[in-house]
Amino acid sequence: MDGLALPETTRPGGVAGIDREPFELFLIHEGRLLDERRFEDWMALFTDDGLYWVPSTPDQTDPYQQASLFFDDRELMKTRIDRLRHPRIHIQTPPSRTNHMVSNVIIEEADAAAGVYLVSSSMMMSECRLDIQRHFSGRQFHRLEKDGDSFRIRLKRVQLINCDSPFEAMAVPI
Repeated sequence: MDGLALPETTRPGGVAGIDREPFELFLIHEGRLLDERRFEDWMALFTDDGLYWVPSTPDQTDPYQQASLFFDDRELMKTRIDRLRHPRIHIQTPPSRTNHMVSNVIIEEADAAAGVYLVSSSMMMSECRLDIQRHFSGRQFHRLEKDGDSFRIRLKRVQLINCDSPFEAMAVPI
């Protein structure tokens, strides 16, 4: 359960015997933070070495050998958030309004003793800015670490169904 790799095969329904509800609630909470533009709180969900990755091709396995739509460590996340908060950021004047939806949550891998999990889910983000609506959808993968009664994100990978299509600039996290 290391690194950026995804599981080679998936079991129908995922790992048996693990309650999905805490994972679903965590993912819903994450989306709500983004929708409410609470970017600093969203970044705080990540571990110190946490990564946020949106590949640019469907089969991309390595963000270091190929450009990605996003590949942010904590320092880059902070820079992105600082830019989003800047009063003269033209790409977010006026700011986007978003709605994140999460469904079909599956625990793909689990090491309950270590408190480490790989969770996949279907996602859709709708964004509205300047009377233009855009929709992004796909499958997201979270490598989560247990943290008290909740989790922290070691990796968030968003595999957009149209990741290799041309996009206008994306400023807000998906």
